[in-house]
Amino acid sequence: MEKNEFGKEIFENMVSEQIGGYKFKNPLLLRQAFVRKSYTEENGGENNEVLEFIGDKVLDIAVVRYLTAKFGNDLHVYKKVPQVFKAKYKPKEFTCSLNEGELTKLKQKMVEKKALAKRIDELGLAQFLIMGKGDEKQNMSEAMSVKEDLFEALLGAVALDSNWDFEEIKNVAEIMLNPDSFLDNGEESDYVGLIYEWEEKKNATIPLFKYDKYHDPIVDICRGPRVEPYVESGNHSDWKYEAKLKISISEVPFAGYGVSKHEARKMACKNAYQWLEKNNLLFSIADELENPNVEDAINQLEILARRGYFDLPEYSYEEKHDSDGNPVWQVECCIEGEGKHFIVGGKSKKTAKKEAAFRMLKYMLEAKNL
Repeated sequence: MEKNEFGKEIFENMVSEQIGGYKFKNPLLLRQAFVRKSYTEENGGENNEVLEFIGDKVLDIAVVRYLTAKFGNDLHVYKKVPQVFKAKYKPKEFTCSLNEGELTKLKQKMVEKKALAKRIDELGLAQFLIMGKGDEKQNMSEAMSVKEDLFEALLGAVALDSNWDFEEIKNVAEIMLNPDSFLDNGEESDYVGLIYEWEEKKNATIPLFKYDKYHDPIVDICRGPRVEPYVESGNHSDWKYEAKLKISISEVPFAGYGVSKHEARKMACKNAYQWLEKNNLLFSIADELENPNVEDAINQLEILARRGYFDLPEYSYEEKHDSDGNPVWQVECCIEGEGKHFIVGGKSKKTAKKEAAFRMLKYMLEAKNL
């Protein structure tokens, strides 16, 4: 059964918003990107397998381009040199701050199945998959490999629809992948990921984006005043795109500007995040758990750790005996870097571990909410 109950126009608009505002000239290509082989085996027509093959290669090129632009020197600076100075410009060799091995590891991390599936989840695109009855019964829309295929098929569809326009391909690939989130190099937070996470927690939905070519508001008075406040990326003269972000709690959209749609989106998200922070609307650690309790403490502590509030807890065990010779377990729970540990004794290892985890959980909830 086709998951197109939203209607053709709504489907196309929703997908367009999440892939950087790209509008398909041939909507059949967009639909095909969501069609699994299991559906065409039952109903005929074309599926997304070849689009997936194309998209796999497109993704490789887009990621390599991003990494070399991020960490390498700009060999295209010659195009920006005024004509009068071009005769004095000396060509350069390509240099990069990362070696081949480091670039390879980063690229592998970005294009692995788990990463692509996660992005499809964040963008809310798996809901549109068109599958056969067998796949639907097995809930294959939740399989990582299926989401990975969808990610690549969408890129393949964009490549064909745009007639291999690399500017369009680059924009869609970077918007879908959000490559900055993979870089652990001390730069600022992943504001795009933080806004998606906030909107999911707040309203179980996804933020909405609109993209446009950048127009200088002083020159282009017909467009009216620019949305304020805004956040900028790069040099004003290099801006090419404008991104407007709408989140449920704000009546006014947030705007960002940059040399790419990816940069403009990132700046719009930074603007929104800083507004949420200023107005005390960000979630705290206390908002993460509805009912902290002994029975679920081990799992609850791990959930908070995996959401980045602190390191994963570590447990150590020691079996002792009471005066009657009965076994007594001592379990220690500690979290590296927090300078706190709890040791609890109990008749069973499981009971003692739960109690130690619960004491640590209560301590962390109080400490992180200060």
